[in-house]
Amino acid sequence: MTIDKDALHAEMTAWRRDLHAHPEFGFEERRTSAFVAAKLREFGFDEVTEGIGGTGVVGTLKRGNGNRAIALRADMDALRINEQAELSHRSQNPGIMHACGHDGHTAMLLGAAKVLAGEGGFDGTVRFIFQPAEEWGKGALAMIADGLFERFPFDEIYGIHNMPGIDIGRFHTRPEAIMSAEDNFEITLTGVGGHAARPHWGNEVLVAACALVTNLQTIVSRRLDPADIAVVSVTELITDGTRNALPGFARVLGDARSFRSEISETIEKQMRVIAEGTAMTHNIKADVVYTREFIPLMNDPSLTEEALSVARDLYDASNVAIASKPMTGSEDFAQFLTRVPGCFVFLGNGEHSPPLHNPTYDFNDAGLLHGANFHAGIVRRRLQTSGCARRGKSTKVEASSVPRLQAQDEEFSASRSVTAVGRNASCIRLQIAPDAKTPI
Repeated sequence: MTIDKDALHAEMTAWRRDLHAHPEFGFEERRTSAFVAAKLREFGFDEVTEGIGGTGVVGTLKRGNGNRAIALRADMDALRINEQAELSHRSQNPGIMHACGHDGHTAMLLGAAKVLAGEGGFDGTVRFIFQPAEEWGKGALAMIADGLFERFPFDEIYGIHNMPGIDIGRFHTRPEAIMSAEDNFEITLTGVGGHAARPHWGNEVLVAACALVTNLQTIVSRRLDPADIAVVSVTELITDGTRNALPGFARVLGDARSFRSEISETIEKQMRVIAEGTAMTHNIKADVVYTREFIPLMNDPSLTEEALSVARDLYDASNVAIASKPMTGSEDFAQFLTRVPGCFVFLGNGEHSPPLHNPTYDFNDAGLLHGANFHAGIVRRRLQTSGCARRGKSTKVEASSVPRLQAQDEEFSASRSVTAVGRNASCIRLQIAPDAKTPI
């Protein structure tokens, strides 16, 4: 059965907007999980298992006699943000919205599920992983702890994230490090509050807190090698003061990003030294709580080349770029890559899209088929049917075919060439136009 792609796009758009209107926070995605499970059963999946890691769903699709399995993953959770965009499908859950595009990620994977269930074109097993609580950094770990790899084994895994600032139909990824680790910190300062007119009667903490915020910036600028990538950001300063009362208690919160464990350890060590020194200077007490929430996301080099090759078939080489630098956002897809190799990719959400986590953000429905096509394409490449040669002759792709592009804090460079795997054209027909309307 051949799936009509125009009809599929309309269907995916309806799914996506329904999910957008009913966002759910991490580990609370009960309606979303039920929606996903019902669709997978409707498509005729061999197995659909709910409640993995709390609210996760795993669908299994098998074709042929192949003994290999690959996984495709989408995240489902929303953020605690009040939506400000005036949309017909705006959030109906006050204070919660899909500000990171997980509604689109879920719809794209459902679209691929419908295509692969209806058309096949692969030999083996595909695990469709719909994950809860990515924004917490806890959902992947919860599914792993619930026996994901033991109950639903697979050999490799792929995931997609939309990216504002990149044109629709453009595909970006890179081998090795692509996203950073994230550490969180909370520094508590305790002194003696008092009257604003008599600061010398107490031992207030606000001046110390302000000094601490500034001092923390020296970790990156003066304690780390300039060649290393790191970010230390203070995001909150909370006190118990009021208009005419100096605070005796303050909390300084934020996060740190890095790509190597040694850098993370140095940041924590220096943060403790600075907090204690600042507190001593102001004759107050300081307490530091430092936690590690996300690990770096490391793409497998050979599977990244495979993903790039599939993307060139789908999007044309001019729409595919290798990132010269990793980005300092974080993703718990990285946890899966500690167990099996895989590749995480970015698909454009539009050059003028509001940024992720912005109250006016909305996933661009024009990208839905692009994501579904990539998911289906990587399955058909990695689980080729017996009539197709799994690997062909290697062909050198010149650096000129990889454009130099800019998106948010990433720079995309044509400074490297990659090896693409030759295909048997009679077996693989994945070429589509930039509008993603041509059949898979």
